[in-house]
Order: sequence, then structure tokens, then C-alpha cells
Amino acid sequence: MTVVGRLAPSPTGRLHLGHARSFLLAWWSARSQGGSVVLRIDDLDAQRVVTGSLETILEDLRWLGLDWDGEPLLQSTRADAHREALDALERAGALYACVCTRREIASAATAPHGPDGEVRYPGTCREDPARAAGAAPGTFALRFRTPPGTVRWTDRVHGPIGFDVAGTVGDFVLARKDGAASYQLATVLDDAHQGVTEILRADDLLPSAARQRLLAEALGLPLPSQAHLPLVVDAKGQRLAKRDGAVTLQELRRGGVSPERICRWAARSVGFTETEHDRPAKFWVQQSMMLGTSNGPIRLPESPLDDL
Repeated sequence: MTVVGRLAPSPTGRLHLGHARSFLLAWWSARSQGGSVVLRIDDLDAQRVVTGSLETILEDLRWLGLDWDGEPLLQSTRADAHREALDALERAGALYACVCTRREIASAATAPHGPDGEVRYPGTCREDPARAAGAAPGTFALRFRTPPGTVRWTDRVHGPIGFDVAGTVGDFVLARKDGAASYQLATVLDDAHQGVTEILRADDLLPSAARQRLLAEALGLPLPSQAHLPLVVDAKGQRLAKRDGAVTLQELRRGGVSPERICRWAARSVGFTETEHDRPAKFWVQQSMMLGTSNGPIRLPESPLDDL
């Protein structure tokens, strides 16, 4: 089987070191197996898109020494395919309309918090379909009827893992009130469209991975292998995030940090053996065979910003 990895940044600001490590490892893993790498721009959330971010993301990726096969795919251009999938799920009875507001969901007495802090949907409109009957376009979302039970798989980093999506998240949104597909649905559809066979990303997305597996099964789509990396944290142990003003690649570049230094830092964080010298991204492809051929979990330490 030909390996296809992917890079999927969101155009919501400059890339930071956490992005750099995930993208470098995803690229190293696919290239070390003689595979291809596709680039997708996750721009569905139009309200969060920052003007000019696409150009700066491409600039940062190229500066790191990364390339990709084919033209970048803008997720926003796939609206018709997303709608077709929603129609298919609706015909299969896997969706229902929901008019609940966030305030109503948060105030529900039976709404515990899921693993990522998300409030569990209590099933209000599922239990009472009349609430959304005849709702006008733009006033209702579409939710997935989450089946009960634990979703299990073997992650390349964490090993055997499982999440009870129904118990912790409940029926999750697949189409927002404006009609746009949710991140969960679009990711599954667009990974399949691009032929992605392996996904490497940060482990804050493990709960999303469980939902995406449910959707792939419901749609009869292939399931890529998964590797979820520990988050990169700062000296205080806090995760890096765009909204918190995390150190960007642009700022590091202006401060004299080379892409070779960042590559060495990323390689050392996952235990590569040759980390005495700064090397370009392509040097680490052969060193990265462990990422592509490991039959068990990859042991990854936390990666504080101690080398830059």
C-alpha cells in the first residue's frame, strides 16, 4: 500500500513550534516510507480565518524545508461533497435537526463535561423531535446519532485506546446552523478524498479521532492509521497556542533561529539518535524509519522549549 501523509494547517494565524514539530514528524514518517504528502488548508471556520494566513503558512512550511505533492486543497471548496455526505447520512437516519442553543445545553442538569472540556449534549431534540419540526433554514444544526459503546483503536503513540463518545460527548454536530459541515465530518471526507493513509497530529485531538472513526464507519470510508503526539509545552508546562501569543516560526526566524535548528530540536524530542548537529529537514527522513515501521507504540517524551 502506498503511504499518504498529510499536513492540515488552519489559516488562523502564524505557525508556532507545536505546528512545526507535528508537520515535520508527519512529513518524515511519510517520506521515510517512500510515500507522498498532501497539503490541505482547513479553512471552513470563516470567522476565524486571518487574511494573509494562507500565504504565511506556505512560507513557513517551505522555510522548514517541507514540500508536498500536488496543489494545496482548500477545504472550503469541498462544500458540495460535504453536503452529499450529509444527505446520505440523513437518508440513513443517522442525523436529526437540533435547535438547542449553547446556553440551553450548558444549563442542562444532565450535561457533564467530556474529555476535552466539551459539554455533553443531553439529547433534547433527539428525545423531542417536535422542537425542531418546521424550523427555518439557518436556525438548526444537524447532529449525529452517536451509537453507545466505547470506540477502540490502536494509536501508534498511545497504543490501545478507547473513548466512550456517547457517554462523554453525546450526539455531536455535523452541520452548523449556517449549513457548513463541521470539522469532524469535513476531516473524514477530505482525508478519504485525498487518499490519506496515516495521520500524525497532537494528542489534544484524541477525542476527535474517536468521533471521526464513528463517521468513517458510518460512511463506509477507510480508516487511516493514527499517531497522536504529546503537546509541545513551554517552560511553565503550558501548551503552545496561537491565541496565547505562542512563539511563532516568524519570530524565531527574525531572532536568528535556523530551520535546521528547529529540525534538530524536533528530532531530539522524539529520541532520534543523530542529534549533535543542526540538519535540514530532508536529512532526518532516513532517521525517521522508526515512525513508519513501528509495530508498537512510539515512546515520546514531553518536549519543552529547552533548545531554542
